Amino acid sequence: MTSPLKKVRTSTLLSLKQSRTAFACITSYDALTAEIFDQAGIEVILVGDSAGNVVLGHENTLEVSVEEMISFGKAVAQAAKHSLVVIDMPFGSYEVSPEQAVENAIKLMKHSGAEAVKLEGGKDRIPQIKAIVAAGIPVMGHLGFTPQSVHALGGFKVQGRGDQASELLVEATSLEQAGVFALVLEMVPAQLAKTITESLSIPTIGIGAGNQTDGQILVWQDFAGLSNGSRKFVKQYANLRDELAAAAHSYRSEVQSRAFPDKEHSFED
Repeated sequence: MTSPLKKVRTSTLLSLKQSRTAFACITSYDALTAEIFDQAGIEVILVGDSAGNVVLGHENTLEVSVEEMISFGKAVAQAAKHSLVVIDMPFGSYEVSPEQAVENAIKLMKHSGAEAVKLEGGKDRIPQIKAIVAAGIPVMGHLGFTPQSVHALGGFKVQGRGDQASELLVEATSLEQAGVFALVLEMVPAQLAKTITESLSIPTIGIGAGNQTDGQILVWQDFAGLSNGSRKFVKQYANLRDELAAAAHSYRSEVQSRAFPDKEHSFED
């Protein structure tokens, strides 16, 4: 008999880092997948602004609003009983001032039911991070490739190579000192991610950052093979796109031939 899953909290992730136990994170934007991932024991579910790409069909994450994030977050938080639910602060919700950041962080937490927020950026975001933490809200940081800055970064490029490496390490340390409870490292050379992980007392979470971070995260549509196309750092653990396509073709065929619904799926007088 398996033991019941315990509720994951920010302190749980710290304990896992200290015991050198790797943990898994994944995105979700709806109740059904959140329930599945939660029951599978996934430690962290991120309600990511990646919903802009994989749910809403945008080219990037920039168009996603606070209200849309709240809707996604509420669905996930209601279904996830054990995983730590973290919600992204979307572009435009925190950059203007610490006051704006706190106001929107409170709104996201209050109306979604999430247990922490995540925001992108380095030293320029320290005033916002400190203000949100002071308001009693846990903050997850995000360095390396930051999707909300895709245009400023010149596209989807690996960050932290060459002279950038020391700067990224300094920024990671600054974010830890500002109060983040964990740090996402995206598209960062594996050795640099390892160095940052060993230098920080808080957990790191990698995506395209090698296997020496404390945790790993993937967008669920990518890991399940539902997205059209993939990136170097994504491993597909299923091929839902082909399976769904085959099922859709079968369904249409049976509807056209009137094989569905049959007697088994119809009501009698």
